[in-house]
Amino acid sequence: MAEFLTVDEQLAILLRGVAQVETIDELRRKLTHSRETGKPLRVKYGIDPTGFDVHLGHTVPLRKLRQFQELGHQAVLIIGTATAQVGDPSGRDESRQGLTIEQIQRNAENYLSQIARVIDVTRAEVRSNSEWFSRYGFAEMLRLLGKMTMQRMLERDDFEKRLAAGTPIYLHECLYPLLQGQDSVEIQADVELGGTEQLFNLMVGRHLQRDAGQPPQVCLTMPILRGLDGEKKMGKSLGNYIGVAESPSEQFGKTMRIPDELMREWFTLLTDRRPEQIAEILAGKPNEAKKRLAADIVTGFHGEAVADAVLADWRKQFEQKGDPEQIPEVVLQRSDLAEFSAAAIPAPRLLVLAGLAKSNSEARNKITEGAFNYGPDREKITDWKASLPVSDGLILRLGRKIVRIRLESSGS
Repeated sequence: MAEFLTVDEQLAILLRGVAQVETIDELRRKLTHSRETGKPLRVKYGIDPTGFDVHLGHTVPLRKLRQFQELGHQAVLIIGTATAQVGDPSGRDESRQGLTIEQIQRNAENYLSQIARVIDVTRAEVRSNSEWFSRYGFAEMLRLLGKMTMQRMLERDDFEKRLAAGTPIYLHECLYPLLQGQDSVEIQADVELGGTEQLFNLMVGRHLQRDAGQPPQVCLTMPILRGLDGEKKMGKSLGNYIGVAESPSEQFGKTMRIPDELMREWFTLLTDRRPEQIAEILAGKPNEAKKRLAADIVTGFHGEAVADAVLADWRKQFEQKGDPEQIPEVVLQRSDLAEFSAAAIPAPRLLVLAGLAKSNSEARNKITEGAFNYGPDREKITDWKASLPVSDGLILRLGRKIVRIRLESSGS
């Protein structure tokens, strides 16, 4: 596609939502050379398999990588099986413990299938950085460490803050930017993508490429996506994230809970809508705008038909006070209820067994708040000491959660 678009047209696409480019003039020159020679740019994005879930925060640079792909350039995806053992200090005010090789391997197996929901991995060059770092001996590592001074390393914003606060900075953390930068040398990157907190690491790549006699990569950073709380960076450790592998209803429901002021940021970074479309949507009712955003996100991972069905279920459940067409089922053994007379079970215990509450105390609080009802007539219980009879097919509702009970005999 790149050969059919002018450099200015490509830039208009690639610079949308971008925080910083080092430098735009270099990017223009690289795009011009690519168009004139027919040689695609090698565009790098690295991700460390530090957990099981790829979340929407990861998809911001991944979506930019997909745009480069759609323009005909070569996506190079680095799976950081080596760097994950060190732990990226970017944006952190304390050290993060690196993962074991076993943990990394388990996570890496799961990452690629999730990333495939965002980019075309069949057309991407997928590399593990253990491929080259596993060959490094003591001499090679010494040479790499000799390419940067401690003064330069301590210019990092996060290290500078930790130094001023007296918070420990461990030597292995200083290795991380050099490893990430060396990745760029190994795969001869023309462009590297990352979040704004990654700029130092990306710039190290430019330095190492110059030292290796390569043209330095362009560093293109994306804004950090704020999580469901609307304040902190989306992350697994904070639990404020939406996973790309989550169900359509989970993705939709979580999006509906974000603060209104987050919508413009999410529309810009997580959808393909043009700025004028976003402005028009946000000029309307906030709740309708949020439903549009949630549907856009679900469409991106599950398709338009699924998004339409989830939206219809949402309207039925929360606007028309009906139940969705597809209700998750929870299987309970009849033997689980044998201790309760006439199969009447205390409401808090039932909510825990059904997976709607994590503990009896949480269930009691939700019941007292009036968040629980059951059955076709939506009978509400506000006395946590109440018990209710359990039958096969009984529907339980706690806030926005809903399940259908299936009773089975032991051994059936």
